Amino acid sequence: MMTWAARFRLRQYVKASLWIIPLIGLLVGAALAEWAAGVHGSGWLPDSWQYSASTASSVLSSVVGSMVALLGFVVTIGVLVVQQATGTLSPRYMRLWYRDRLQKVVLATFTGTFAYAFSLLRKIESDAVPDLGVSLAGVAVSISLVLLLVYLNRFTHNLRPVAIADLVGRLGEKVLVRGTERIHRSAAPDGASLPPAGEVTHIRSERGGVIQAFDVAGLIATAVRHDCVLVLAHQVGDFVPPGTTLVEAHGSARTPDPVRVKGLVALGTERTIEQDPAFALRILVDIAIRALSPAVNDPTTAVQVLNHIDTFLHIVGRARLRGRYVLADDRGRPRLVVPGRGWEDYLQVGVTEIREYGATSLQVCRRLRALLEDLLATQSADRLPAVRAELVLLEESVQRSFGDPARRASALTADRQGIGGGRGPRSRPSQ
Repeated sequence: MMTWAARFRLRQYVKASLWIIPLIGLLVGAALAEWAAGVHGSGWLPDSWQYSASTASSVLSSVVGSMVALLGFVVTIGVLVVQQATGTLSPRYMRLWYRDRLQKVVLATFTGTFAYAFSLLRKIESDAVPDLGVSLAGVAVSISLVLLLVYLNRFTHNLRPVAIADLVGRLGEKVLVRGTERIHRSAAPDGASLPPAGEVTHIRSERGGVIQAFDVAGLIATAVRHDCVLVLAHQVGDFVPPGTTLVEAHGSARTPDPVRVKGLVALGTERTIEQDPAFALRILVDIAIRALSPAVNDPTTAVQVLNHIDTFLHIVGRARLRGRYVLADDRGRPRLVVPGRGWEDYLQVGVTEIREYGATSLQVCRRLRALLEDLLATQSADRLPAVRAELVLLEESVQRSFGDPARRASALTADRQGIGGGRGPRSRPSQ
């Protein structure tokens, strides 16, 4: 029987695959050709839809050739995306690009039209021409061309770093909000305490990998079945070496089946965004620091990405984050303990590397200052010390990078546009 982790990996493979949906389109196109050939002699077609055998053969042959050419064109665009992503964006963005539904629909339409025209071409005889099928081939070509134009428009407009930052940021925000709501619905009631420490069974990973996701309902059900509390030893996104403890079972008289428990935690070669919104923030930071590299030297792009990081951190600031989540069963008894990622973790991911790589950029320092002062003005009191600590680090970085007092004062001025936006929120002394 396939485990939950195996099903998760299969779903990830299907989502990232560029050949499964086009293959379905190929089969659907061949099936439609058989249907179109079967109704050609129904007698209800208008005279304008009548074709000679030579005309029908020429039309369908042209369709077959054009679909092959369009498939090659889309593959060329895909190669350009790979070059763009690995050169000026983030290689981690490729995992999201593979899942683009429009791209798969375009490929499926092209392969389906190819299979349809090729299969129908075999049905043409000197005294029998599938007139309806030939006309529908023209319709399929028209749809393919429209989809190609839509795809080309999307490709040219959405491959800019700022457009990708917007896409990644919105996806990360969606995962964050959905994930925190789901985990709080399963949280143990206030005041519920974990059972006293007892025997602990360590369930170890047989192979190394990154924790991509885990089955909350399955782990809770397993804990109920064995009357224990399961503790996930690592948070989603952590790399787990072989032989490392993956899950701890506390207080169990009957030891849970290690194979079953490990089958509820998906390990893979890299992080995914399904249960890891910080992965989206990681991609945003990667795009920003790529723009700050000496080979690119594009601080304006880094400032634009900081706009989306600013938005993301404000969404994080409204979430009810905890360093540890205790989840309960239907009776309210604690059954699963999951390590969480706190506000400080998100803040450090969002600003640390950009501050380090952009320390000599006037734009980046000013925009970072505005970001941090915005957070000072909007976050709750318990989160302000982390923001003030980041402000101190920013000021120290500016002190080291700008020796001239005038340039140093300019770099410490908050500016939401980096340069040219005037003063942002009123500068406050970092405490």
